[in-house]
Amino acid sequence: MISLTKRFTKLAIFGSLSFILTTAGLWLYWDAIQYMMTSGKLPTLDFQFEDFMNRHDDIVDDMMKKYDKIMKVEVKAPNVSNLVYVPESLVDYGRENATLLMLVRDKELRTALQAIETVESQFNHKFQYPYVFLNDKEFTDKFKNSITEKVSGQVFFETIDKVSWDKPDWIDSAKESERIKVMRKYNVGYADNRGFYNHPRLQQFKYYWRFEPGTHYHTSIDYDVFKFMSANDKTYGFVISLYDTERSIETLWPETLKFIEQNPQFVNKNAAWDWLTEKKQNPQKTRIANGYSTCHFWSNFEIGDMDFFRSEAYTKWVNHLDATGGFYYERWGDAPVHSIGATLFQDKSKVHWFRDIGYYHAPYYQCPNSPQSDGKCEVGKFSFPNLSDQNCLINWIEMVADNELSMY
Repeated sequence: MISLTKRFTKLAIFGSLSFILTTAGLWLYWDAIQYMMTSGKLPTLDFQFEDFMNRHDDIVDDMMKKYDKIMKVEVKAPNVSNLVYVPESLVDYGRENATLLMLVRDKELRTALQAIETVESQFNHKFQYPYVFLNDKEFTDKFKNSITEKVSGQVFFETIDKVSWDKPDWIDSAKESERIKVMRKYNVGYADNRGFYNHPRLQQFKYYWRFEPGTHYHTSIDYDVFKFMSANDKTYGFVISLYDTERSIETLWPETLKFIEQNPQFVNKNAAWDWLTEKKQNPQKTRIANGYSTCHFWSNFEIGDMDFFRSEAYTKWVNHLDATGGFYYERWGDAPVHSIGATLFQDKSKVHWFRDIGYYHAPYYQCPNSPQSDGKCEVGKFSFPNLSDQNCLINWIEMVADNELSMY
């Protein structure tokens, strides 16, 4: 019989030689060690451990080759007949009912101004849409004056009310503290801004373009993205698709399935099931997240129709999730919640990949081969090599939206 020491040594050798430098590899390696140390057995998973180690890098390499090939094809604006380009005059320009949105605190002024500079230079000085800035506290005069000097459109500085922002009284603090310790072990942050679309100021708008401090835009956008969304029946737009930290969403999918079982009428017949549940590239994530691939659209860039997020299906689902306490016990973020909702409760064709927009938010890029590029974004670059397995975009294209490639 193989001793525990020999099992540990065997596991360590496999991990270090095969894929310890990849993010997915590190988490699988750690999960396997934990399992073995508590049970005295080699891990038994729904896939062969050694086989996965041998295949994982090949799968990621193949995916990144496909990604590189797609990104190197020259693209311009979407190939549709209803684009609205920069008007000669903005005096009588009929804008969509839309706003640019940033959730930000005063201490982020410097990086907020940097992000505004790129959004203004690449897009908004041509169309002059209004801005909404949200904070959980009142903005200082310094912040408001500094921002107002840089934006071309009308600007609103708003505060999120305490009821919407603060933790509910019914949350079990002891349970939350224990779960926070677990989340810290896996370096899980907190990004729950799930209900911003119900803020009184945002109630007056239909569309939003969310951007964050520290983000960069690397292509000139000469068409009205909001009019594109409206004219082409799109409700959600993104640039980057990633895998999430599986430990932060272990019960999100099971709770979603409970809601679906009780409310099957809300699930769209053309939902993106394959993308939501795939386990080809990072099967350990799907296993730990109890059936959810963890693929999501990175929400520091998103253009959305808030009428969808205010819909009966989405609202009842989020209320169901909220009642479980998972936003506090597991730190469910708005990115997986938005992504599951946008691909489950509406036709997946309503989601659009803005392939033509160059974008950077550390540590990830989208760098299209575009004549509109500022030359500061290396074509096809995604991130550091060891993060390649976090790219879920090819899965989206192959499983859901291969027809969108013809739009560019």
